[in-house]
Amino acid sequence: MSPTGNFELLCLENPLLDIQGKGDEKMLEQYGLKPNDAILAEEKHMGLYEDLIQNRDAKLIAGGAAQNTARGAQYILPADSVLYIGCVGKDKYADILTKACADAGLRVEYRIDSDTPTGRCGVIITGHNRSMCTDLAAANCYKVDHLKSAPIWELVEKAKVYYVGGYHLTVSPEAIMALAEEAAAKDKTFMLSLSAPFICQFFIAPLNAAVPYCDYIIGNEAEAAAFAVAHGLKEDTPIPEIATFIAKLPKENSKKPRTVIITQGLLPTVVAIGKAGGEIETKEFPVHAIEESAINDTNGAGDAFAGGFVAGVVKGESLETSVDMGQWLAKLSIQELGPSYPSPKQTYSK
Repeated sequence: MSPTGNFELLCLENPLLDIQGKGDEKMLEQYGLKPNDAILAEEKHMGLYEDLIQNRDAKLIAGGAAQNTARGAQYILPADSVLYIGCVGKDKYADILTKACADAGLRVEYRIDSDTPTGRCGVIITGHNRSMCTDLAAANCYKVDHLKSAPIWELVEKAKVYYVGGYHLTVSPEAIMALAEEAAAKDKTFMLSLSAPFICQFFIAPLNAAVPYCDYIIGNEAEAAAFAVAHGLKEDTPIPEIATFIAKLPKENSKKPRTVIITQGLLPTVVAIGKAGGEIETKEFPVHAIEESAINDTNGAGDAFAGGFVAGVVKGESLETSVDMGQWLAKLSIQELGPSYPSPKQTYSK
């Protein structure tokens, strides 16, 4: 795709092709997998992806946490509002992934790694259980040189909001910091997802380098607890206190106080809102009610919430409306299979 045009939101992280198909105990046994688990692929798992496509009528979804969020934001925003950047291989899986993004209206500018296959996540669905087996592959090969190349950096300069998935802290902290510093210098909005507890536990240095540039930080209760422990707080510190602690951390662009959003599944979403003068206000927002029988798949609910919330920020909505948009999109997503959004497209309303 030619890197031209206008958009408002740029997302960066690790693209994966989600390959989801219904299986059985025999299939799990064949690949040495458990009914409800998530692992990184080994050599013995490499046949799984084609098996799902050829024999299990697999659903192919443009995956990876921030790419799910990017698709969610584009689901709400006007056409051509969102651009996603990451790394894929030069293979048929990249072609499928690119088409899946195009079908979702999401613009992509992938770095192509000719030596490494496109990252894939094979999902065997057995009843209400999901066994996920991920081969990160090219998703681990993003280089900051791609971001800083003239045609891509031109797009960076056009965007008004940057959203980075925390998983990318394991791949290219340099690319994250390039976006963070651009946002601070140009008074743009920089948003970061904590993504997973292990990011907060084992990638503290790059995370702490990025936090001062964050205008918004999004996470769930497990990620918040891991962040708390990594920064000297107790694991059982109440979520509002953790959110307040994060909101108070030093900030590069003092014109924009930091807002921290912590989701808690079916429990209320906690938000710590930075105010002028260093004061922090905390609020709680109940999630949208849904009958248990209507829930199909909760995988990707957090990504969907982030997509709705980010869309609200891009549209200039109030904090309350942005949170509500996130909860609305998460409710829609968990009624679908995998991190997906309903078709025909639904329109947000309070």
